[in-house]
Amino acid sequence: MKQKSLRARMQAFGGFLTAMVIPNMGAFIAWGFITALFIDTGWMPNKAFSEIVSPMSKYLLPILISFMGGKLVAGDRGGVAGTIGTIGLIIGADIPMFLGAMIMGPLSAWIIKKFDELIEDKAPAGFEMIINNFSLGIIGLILCLLSYSFIGPAIVQANNFLTTVIQAIVKTGALPALAILNEPAKVLFLNNVIDQGIYYPLGMQQALESGKSIFFMVASNPGAGLGLLLAYSIFGKGQAKKTAPGAIIIHFFGGIHEIYFPYVLMKPITILGMIAGSACGIITFSLFNVGLVAGPSPGSIFSYLALTPKGNFVGVIAGVLVATAVSFIVNGLLIKTSKDIDDEELIKSQERSKAMKQEGKDILEGSNEQAQVSGSDIKKVVFACDAGLGSSAMGATSFRKRLEKAGIKMDVKNYAIEKVPEGVDVIVTHENLLERAESANPGIRIVTIQNFLKDQNIDNLYDEIVQSNQK
Repeated sequence: MKQKSLRARMQAFGGFLTAMVIPNMGAFIAWGFITALFIDTGWMPNKAFSEIVSPMSKYLLPILISFMGGKLVAGDRGGVAGTIGTIGLIIGADIPMFLGAMIMGPLSAWIIKKFDELIEDKAPAGFEMIINNFSLGIIGLILCLLSYSFIGPAIVQANNFLTTVIQAIVKTGALPALAILNEPAKVLFLNNVIDQGIYYPLGMQQALESGKSIFFMVASNPGAGLGLLLAYSIFGKGQAKKTAPGAIIIHFFGGIHEIYFPYVLMKPITILGMIAGSACGIITFSLFNVGLVAGPSPGSIFSYLALTPKGNFVGVIAGVLVATAVSFIVNGLLIKTSKDIDDEELIKSQERSKAMKQEGKDILEGSNEQAQVSGSDIKKVVFACDAGLGSSAMGATSFRKRLEKAGIKMDVKNYAIEKVPEGVDVIVTHENLLERAESANPGIRIVTIQNFLKDQNIDNLYDEIVQSNQK
């Protein structure tokens, strides 16, 4: 098997971070609301309720992250190991251990998983439970003491270094330059790496200190994507012009930013407009000295407004509008002055190229058997993306309703790529996530697309199922 690309491995890492954080976003948002409402500068200052803020950030949130990270690695047993290891970090540090939880949770689970593999089938009959319980307790004890004494201080030092670097960037006014990293990373489906891996931990630490953080907005601003889609709606041609207005609703109000990625990939030069819009948005946020109280997930304008603290609405709205305007102007010029290529023909050529590329991969990886599941053999279809939410959920719902209108009842669900269950016949996923889908789900037929809501390959799959059921 050929080695997976660095991009695919980074995407997988980002997907893992997302799987740790997203299930706990409700807790983070609750913490954000408590912060926004009850601290001294909040909407309804309350000394008693404000005392909840610090314990939630110091104990609850890191423990939730570590448990989920451990569970992803080694199930419930891994989750328990992760929390035991993480509590040592929490007690031994005077800063919120969000980053530490992301490390210690999976690490502790990995250690317990390796131990379980080592003693597998070696435990005497009838002693399995006592061995499992005591091994978890003893290993957890060791991990807790190590994290308190050695790992925690190391993470604190690393955190302090990173904080110093970020503060230096902020002081020099170079924060908008992050857009040069953020926008290409997002289009390559690496947005979860930078958001959950970098900006969210920094943002949570800053929010604990000042009640808000700009780091929650440096990569999540929906304005730049809105400007791009508006430019396509007015200056685009063919399928891009037709679909962009609908994509605006999904992107700006639904918060599913992945919807605009194919529009950038159609005309890669538009990444310049995205960078310009995002950078100008960050500049505006900085000038108004605004931030959010928690990470906006999904990145909808509604999430932005709901998580905006008192006195920050003008600056937050201004940052979104400026990003929209700059992105629209720059991308509009780029779309109008770029080489006149029919969007529909471009999509067709991309599909042909992708098909040929996939044929080569099938030969190299021996995955030709995926194509054998077809027609009446298809009983269960899964739409898969990074987190198994948002775009894949809407795609699954739309496809299921289409089948129901045709009189076909079929199991159509949405999952994260790494969590697709057994018994699935077809996986529908974005073409940029193909390598991850193949790696996590070998032997399953995979249909790659560019848009979860409207794509020729989805139409082809629909026609295939309908025709087979009419025979």
